[in-house]
Amino acid sequence: CILGTHHEKGAQTFWSVVNRLPLSGNAVLCWKFCHVFHKLLRDGHSNVLKDSVRYKNELSDMSRMWGHLSEGYGQLCSIYLKLLRTKMEFHTKNPRFPGNLQMSDRQLDEAGENDVNNFFQLTVEMFDYLECELNLFQTVFSSLDMSRSVSVTAAGQCRLAPLIQVILDCSHLYDYTVKLLFKLHSCLPADTLQGHRDRFLEQFRKLKDLFYRSSNLQYFKRLIQIPQLPENPPNFLRASALSEHISPVVVIPAEASSPDSEPITDLVEMDTASQSLFDNKFDDIFGSSFSCDPFNFNSQNGMSKDDKDRLIEQLYGEIAALKEELENFKAESARGAVQLRGRASELEAELAEQQHLKQQAQDESEFLRTELEELKKQREDTEKAQRSLTEIERRAQANEQRYSKLKEKYSELVQNHADLLRKNAEVTKQITVARQAQGDVEREKKELEDSFQRVSEQAQRKSQEQAEVLETLKRELAASRQELQVVQGTLESSTQAGAEQNTRIASLEQLQDMLSHEQKSSRTELEMLQTQLRDKESTERALQQRLAEEQLSLLQGTAREAERMVQDALTRMEDPAHISCTGSADCLLSRTLAASECAERLRDAHSKYLSDGAAVGSLLPCLALFAHLVSDTLLQGSATSHVAPVEPADRLLELCKQCGSAAVSYLSALQDPGTVASADCSLVTACLGQISTIGEELRPRGLDVRQEELGDLVDKEMAATAAAIETASARIEEMLSKARAGDTGVKLEVNERILGSCTGLMQAIHVLVLASKDLQREIVESGRGAASPKEFYAKNSRWTEGLISASKAVGWGATVMVDAADLVVQGKGTFEELMVCSREIAASTAQLVAASKVKADKDSANLCKLQQASRGVNQATASVVASTKAGKSQVEEKDSMDFSSMTLTQIKRQEMDSQVRVLELENQLQKERQKLGELRKKHYELAGVAEGWEEDG
Repeated sequence: CILGTHHEKGAQTFWSVVNRLPLSGNAVLCWKFCHVFHKLLRDGHSNVLKDSVRYKNELSDMSRMWGHLSEGYGQLCSIYLKLLRTKMEFHTKNPRFPGNLQMSDRQLDEAGENDVNNFFQLTVEMFDYLECELNLFQTVFSSLDMSRSVSVTAAGQCRLAPLIQVILDCSHLYDYTVKLLFKLHSCLPADTLQGHRDRFLEQFRKLKDLFYRSSNLQYFKRLIQIPQLPENPPNFLRASALSEHISPVVVIPAEASSPDSEPITDLVEMDTASQSLFDNKFDDIFGSSFSCDPFNFNSQNGMSKDDKDRLIEQLYGEIAALKEELENFKAESARGAVQLRGRASELEAELAEQQHLKQQAQDESEFLRTELEELKKQREDTEKAQRSLTEIERRAQANEQRYSKLKEKYSELVQNHADLLRKNAEVTKQITVARQAQGDVEREKKELEDSFQRVSEQAQRKSQEQAEVLETLKRELAASRQELQVVQGTLESSTQAGAEQNTRIASLEQLQDMLSHEQKSSRTELEMLQTQLRDKESTERALQQRLAEEQLSLLQGTAREAERMVQDALTRMEDPAHISCTGSADCLLSRTLAASECAERLRDAHSKYLSDGAAVGSLLPCLALFAHLVSDTLLQGSATSHVAPVEPADRLLELCKQCGSAAVSYLSALQDPGTVASADCSLVTACLGQISTIGEELRPRGLDVRQEELGDLVDKEMAATAAAIETASARIEEMLSKARAGDTGVKLEVNERILGSCTGLMQAIHVLVLASKDLQREIVESGRGAASPKEFYAKNSRWTEGLISASKAVGWGATVMVDAADLVVQGKGTFEELMVCSREIAASTAQLVAASKVKADKDSANLCKLQQASRGVNQATASVVASTKAGKSQVEEKDSMDFSSMTLTQIKRQEMDSQVRVLELENQLQKERQKLGELRKKHYELAGVAEGWEEDG
């Protein structure tokens, strides 16, 4: 692929093939593609970047798609695609950097154009670039089980292989970052670069740890030599430390050369060898020559030839003929072998060509099959899209109906909630009545106990009295008996006394019977009172049991309605109609804070309810308010995520879902009598805290000034404004002196008039600033009470920010107007610019007046002084504009054209030129008005972000 990009000077073929690959369906294939594309960006042709930028959005979409997979290669592919996008953006912004990032120090200086601002921005971009590299590094390592030798397995090497390119990039980025930071520290204060140093220190530690862990893996040891970073990071506050910096160098060993191929034996040599072998075998069989004739006997016996000799000669002739025939046969065989070898070569060439054509046909067939499958897939996708469109339309209608039903259901829920609140009031009233009844029961019980105590005491007293009387009677009876015994002797004389004594004894016996009967009646009355007391206690227990059941039923009903409310909010978050809703981070923070405070109150009320069931009256309102605030927080968080960046938006949406699920779980636990004691809303509170943290991140940065600094900032800005006005007045006096010394005639008159009116305007503005200070001091003193001025400014932060903005505008307007007047006096500026500047400074002073008097008392004397000073500024501004217009007219009259010497043709020509110029100026005027409108619109938007107008809205 790399050689192909250099051959065609681009990457069109590469991308045409990649577009046909199923990268969105195969994570491993996508991982391999990222590795190859990373190598192409580093080592391919320089036009690879230009040809690949157009696919940047596709890579981003693919990265987001793979990011939804939390296991396997999904996260790896997502992070690698983000890295490749960052690499393309970096090289697009900085075309001087090659794909492999290899540059000399001189080329690095040229990349920044020797401008400290460019070096500052380049360092930030390198930090972002290196952050993506380290993120991929850490993700790959965290996906591997380092307790085993993963670097020797195929799966481990598949994940570790792209890290070689990452190591090469990181070594260069680290080296350039160190050099750029030393260069920035030589030009900028150390405090300005504190953020750079902190970010570099964090990346230094990560990179050092990753280099150390990589160097210990067996897979990297044979492929790359990884450098080690120094023990301590460079000290950028010491300029001489740059000489101690050693650039990390990554060494890749050269690949081993391939072994020499084996020599191939030539067919001709084989034929020659076989021919010589055949000749040797023939000589071995028939003899090497005929010089030594074994059948020649003439030398031995000298006999004449006979039949035997003739036979021998005949045989010799046949042998010679056979040899000749054999030679011919061998020659024909050699020719046939050569022809066969040629034919075989031709057939092999034809076979190779046929195989090549077959391969081409297979490739074309495969390509056509692939295209056919793609066409089928496209047709299926089209059909699916049509079906999906129909389904989406159907779902849209269903969603509309569902939205209407949800709206009706929400109205019903609101009505049910109102009914529940009314029911709550009735139950609370019933509880109050029950408590009163319980108090009455307790009072009756106490009265019964007191009555019982009194009766018991009375019975005891009566019993004691009766016992005493009985004892007295017994003693009297004993005395009477003794007297009876004494007087028995005189019975005859005291018969009447005896009868009286008997009557008295009978009466005493009757009295004893009456006392016994009275004791029995007292005992019966005591038993009846005890029975009534037991009945009252059982009635009280029944009432308490019924009250507890009603309280639990009321708690369950309220928790059920609250759960439905939170569940409805979760459902509305998924509703397509809610996608168009947007919200601000400040509104989200206010909702989150209210929900967190309500959760704390709910926790306290829940604890009181668990200790005392009668405290359900304080738990139910907290529960209803909790459901309302959590639902508002979920919907506001979802609306805020629609206008937030992708990553914080995903985290915010996920936290909102977690918060809703936790709230539903807590409310479900409150409905079960077995789990109501263990229900806990701490998880909801934690989710709300995380949502608040993301909301703080999404707030506009213009509101980051601490409130305790606002008071000091107001004083500083007002002092700076006064100083700017004094400086402007001094410059105008200096310009007036120079004009009087160097100008004459009309020019001197015009300059004196303009500079004099500018001096009057500056004096009027100075008076207005002093009056504004007095009025602000009066406002602070009258409104702060026992607090300090800084606390008053912090409490009224919006008003304070308005004062700061107005003061800045006045100081800036004074400086710009003096610059414009200087240019006009020198003849380099225009009168129109001076008039615009004077009107602008008048508008700025009007803003300062409005910001100052917004909290003032209408009868304040300082307010009257401020209004008079404002009218003085307006009069001075009108004087500047009038003197500028008069000076312009005077100069134009001096430079008026003389048409007395021009001919008719020349005048006609000048008239046509003037008409053309008028049209051009009118067109330019229209464009400038449009530009002015856009600038004012943008200024309004930026001022709104800086001043917090969006929050006010």
